[in-house]
Amino acid sequence: MKKLARRDSMNARIDVVLRKFRSRMNSYPPGMCPLVLYRSLLQISMNQTCGKCVPCRDGLVEVDRLLCDILNGDADEGTLSRMESMCRMIARTADCAVGVVAADLILDSLREFADEYESHIKNRKCIENVTQTIPCVTMCPAHVDVPGYVALIHAGDCEGAIRKIREKNPFPTACAMVCEHPCERKCRRMIIDEAINIRGLKKYAVDKVSARDAGLPPKNVSTGKSVAVIGAGPSGLTAAYFLSLMGHHVDVYDEHEKPGGMLRYGIPEYRLPKKRLDEDIESILALGDIDMKCGTKIGRDISFEDVRDSHDAVYLGLGAQLGNRMPVEGADGKNVIPAADFLQLVANGNAPDLTGKKVVLIGGGNVAMDAARTAVRLSAETVHVFTRKRDDYTALESEIESAMQEGVRFRTLLSFLNIELDDDNAVRAVWLQPEIVGEYDAYGFVTTEHSSNYPYRFLCDYLILGVGQRSDSAVFEQAGIPTVRGRIDAGLTTEVKDSPGIFSGGDCVTGPSTAINAIAAGQVAAFNIDEYLGYHHKVLSDTPLPAAVPNPCIPTGRAEIEEKDPFERRDNFDFVEMLMTDEEAMRESGRCLRCDYYGCGAMTGGRGE
Repeated sequence: MKKLARRDSMNARIDVVLRKFRSRMNSYPPGMCPLVLYRSLLQISMNQTCGKCVPCRDGLVEVDRLLCDILNGDADEGTLSRMESMCRMIARTADCAVGVVAADLILDSLREFADEYESHIKNRKCIENVTQTIPCVTMCPAHVDVPGYVALIHAGDCEGAIRKIREKNPFPTACAMVCEHPCERKCRRMIIDEAINIRGLKKYAVDKVSARDAGLPPKNVSTGKSVAVIGAGPSGLTAAYFLSLMGHHVDVYDEHEKPGGMLRYGIPEYRLPKKRLDEDIESILALGDIDMKCGTKIGRDISFEDVRDSHDAVYLGLGAQLGNRMPVEGADGKNVIPAADFLQLVANGNAPDLTGKKVVLIGGGNVAMDAARTAVRLSAETVHVFTRKRDDYTALESEIESAMQEGVRFRTLLSFLNIELDDDNAVRAVWLQPEIVGEYDAYGFVTTEHSSNYPYRFLCDYLILGVGQRSDSAVFEQAGIPTVRGRIDAGLTTEVKDSPGIFSGGDCVTGPSTAINAIAAGQVAAFNIDEYLGYHHKVLSDTPLPAAVPNPCIPTGRAEIEEKDPFERRDNFDFVEMLMTDEEAMRESGRCLRCDYYGCGAMTGGRGE
């Protein structure tokens, strides 16, 4: 019994180590050599082998030696061939999953990173630009100086933090409320404990100092050039902001009464109060040389040709505000509505009366969660969310958790079949087919297939389709703007194919995405438009940063943003998040490791690279 107790104690201690190790795996920095990553994963498998079968016990060691030769520049084409043959033999003959999965992992790497292997063998080094970078800056689509503004918050300078954010992103307030914070995904703080709450700290800054009161970056003198921006959403307004900073005049056209795009008409008030959004928009317009032409729809109030001919360049930031309907009978019935259209109705003050109604929602993205939580606030009797598979829940985990707390019910492994309408052409029920899980696909997502269970009928009074959005691009297609499946055909530089002087970015190019991705596209477009106009302006920084000091690396808990009680918040559209206290903000900002000076940043010559 003593031996068993000692073994159980040892296993418990190992579990503690493994919990810490899992977070360290997530903190692998962007830009690292993929072959180094694969070797580290291979070595984990080598450590897990029981040693009973030769292919796993000895074969993985030989594969590791060959991979090490490739990394050290001591390999040739024969090395690659031998490693592939060895892995195929191990995958075919190993007794258990340890050897099979490890061998398949290396075979996958040979397919996915063939160019990296070629560079290591021919040039004895990684391919160009493969180097560790500052994780939070790299992972932020707009490449905001995260360590810089976190350091300013820690120094008590929230106004300076907002100015630092505005060097790359003119929506500090909106992003503080709704950003999906990809900057946290590879935070190196996870080596110690948990990622820094970067979005929470940004929210603390804009709660302490209004964006209206924080300064703007220095503006360039007027160039005499004019640019038309079509769409006043996050992408279009970001482009207008940077173009104005560069000294160009900007005319912004938008069909809505107020600017903001999906930030205003697609995100509910409880997540982003519109008076807070206005703080960002008013600050953008305060730059000057930006003329807003709201209530102006291209193709109705003015032709695209007139806009193009009267400006030196044009940026199409149309967004994707039209909700998709499913290609099934009954999709045009009464009380059947796309999620994006439903949210816009509510935002415009035309919310449907859902009192006592049974609401069904198909889809699991962030827009679907917004629609579900909005339906709860419109007094629906029940709200059910159905998806085909668990991978379809692409919304933030925190959004799904909040929806559950507010009473939204979730069911998965149910594929949508059709809509049943009553005699008045209104939805009466949906038909759902039970599914079972199958193999994983090439992207690591599980597949499903129909179960032997019969389809079943689910009664509902209101059906919301959270199955994506599309752009209103027909007018531009007629004007000769090239599109691919309804999306404007523009590359990474945002230049529209075969259309000199026309640029486009955001959801109308990529399909529905996040606000920060739209902001990043607007930023890229502004600098490329500036180059097209014959300039090479830079946005200057006038915000000095506090000196960096080494972090003691003491494991410390992460400060989270608390939300109001679910039973309190589900009855109204009031903003749900609580304030972060000064003490919490100082402790949380003090957890930053300042990777812009220490670690990754030092590998690229210091800050800003």
